[in-house]
Amino acid sequence: MEKKDIKELLSAVASGAVSVDDALLKLKTAPFEDMGFAKLDHHRGLRQGVAEVIYGAGKTPEQILEITKKLLDSGQKTVLITRMSREAADMLAGIDMFRYYEQAHIGIAGELPEPDNDNKIVIATGGTSDIPVAEEAALTAEALGNNVIRLYDVGVAGIHRLLAHSEDIMRARVIIAIAGMEGALASVIGGMADCPVIAVPTSVGYGASFNGLSALLSMLNSCASGVSVVNIDNGFGAGYLASMINHI
Repeated sequence: MEKKDIKELLSAVASGAVSVDDALLKLKTAPFEDMGFAKLDHHRGLRQGVAEVIYGAGKTPEQILEITKKLLDSGQKTVLITRMSREAADMLAGIDMFRYYEQAHIGIAGELPEPDNDNKIVIATGGTSDIPVAEEAALTAEALGNNVIRLYDVGVAGIHRLLAHSEDIMRARVIIAIAGMEGALASVIGGMADCPVIAVPTSVGYGASFNGLSALLSMLNSCASGVSVVNIDNGFGAGYLASMINHI
């Protein structure tokens, strides 16, 4: 149950629309549900403000299907599934309002919420090859109720492409800068913006990039203030953190 669901339940008790016993039953069944292969954390939305997200890698399509059904049946309105395979997506095709975003390996079951404020999260990539990670971040942020502006292929090899979007950069509430190779994009954006910048190194690049390690170290050593870094290819983590900042 999410915080707003608890508030609605308590208001219903106060108005007499729901009995104390019925409300108690809902709360008693909320903490977690043991499925044998997974323990669903139904209280995560109450504790953290965001309900449980399914990490699809390593799970069978059947497990993902069963977890998704349980979360929806428990009242979770939006179920986000990351690192999801096409095989798993085909298994969930019969679920109402399910859609799969193959480039990002993201699945969303249930409703996609409308943005709940006017703040903007800007997501910028160094190149087109970074877009799968960027889309994981963007769809995560949108599933959590945020406005997202996508600025793709604006890397430092053609800095004028980024500067053409200076207004978007300067109006953002939070920016996600995604780049492989040497990862310089985060420092450049950090020097332009007055908001937090979340840097995401990607495993894009030639041999000496070490599958994203070079970009990771560059971003960690950024001379621009206000730049934080998540792990290599972690678009989900960046989108989640950006949403938290955007809702403060």
